[in-house]
Amino acid sequence: MTLWCVVPAAGEGRRMKSSTPKQYLPLSGSSVIETTLTTLLKVQDLQGIVVVLDTDDPYWEQTRFHDHPLIHRAHGGSERANSVLSGLDSLLELAAEDDWVMVHDAARPCVRIEDIIRLQWACEQNPHGAILGMQVRDTMKIADQQQSIQSTAARENLWHAFTPQMFPLGLLKSALEAALEKGESITDESSAMEMAGFHPQLVQGESDNLKITNPSDLALADFYLTRRGERECE
Repeated sequence: MTLWCVVPAAGEGRRMKSSTPKQYLPLSGSSVIETTLTTLLKVQDLQGIVVVLDTDDPYWEQTRFHDHPLIHRAHGGSERANSVLSGLDSLLELAAEDDWVMVHDAARPCVRIEDIIRLQWACEQNPHGAILGMQVRDTMKIADQQQSIQSTAARENLWHAFTPQMFPLGLLKSALEAALEKGESITDESSAMEMAGFHPQLVQGESDNLKITNPSDLALADFYLTRRGERECE
């Protein structure tokens, strides 16, 4: 398959309580986004990456990837779905609609190449695509707005959704456009595909593929990368 990647990185990350967007915070001798891109560029036969950035982003030019021949820049939108769609529109200047595209969060720097390979294998079997995730291990409660427990959810069929999420480029673009036009709540790319009637495959990934959201996540990501010997300074 011909494979491309879109990395949405236009968010501000307000919960990090930092004046610097979380994707540019220091991590393992580099930055979060540089650590993420270093891994993605190791994916075999990857044709290119579109990084979707805020229009006024002053940080990208300071990264070592700003002029990488396989990395292209697109402008972000008001929400994640708009940013991903902008990345897909930009990608179509280089790719074909029947090519495959991985969408991966810039703030997930601990993704493993082995997991991406399993994702690719799953997509070879499922034309609707696949996403990385992890089966829920804890008891899941359903609460009301006052945080009062209403019921306990059966966890057997519940999964945490991760990225990368991988789909045929044209199908994903159409699904996102349709969902946005209807004003649907798009929580991830798979949700748009599901609204369009597709059934992507769930692929078990490693639990250390965390998304950096809070300050403590940054320290945990550094721990995971250090344990795996993937610090840039080593």
